Amino acid sequence: MPERFLSVTQVAERLGTTERFPRRLVAERRITFVKVGRHIRIPESALSAFLDTHTVHPIRHRRAA
Repeated sequence: MPERFLSVTQVAERLGTTERFPRRLVAERRITFVKVGRHIRIPESALSAFLDTHTVHPIRHRRAA
């Protein structure tokens, strides 16, 4: 299946943020993107990788014996 590319608006919708946040990620080169003319497109795999690396997992406390 071919890679799907998302617009900045679509990425913002998926993240639940404004368009400013994905644009900042692109400007700071914190996420992989493709520039098509003046349009920015972010591969779905890059968004998934970004989310995987920035996911914080809960700490599991052990009970005292």
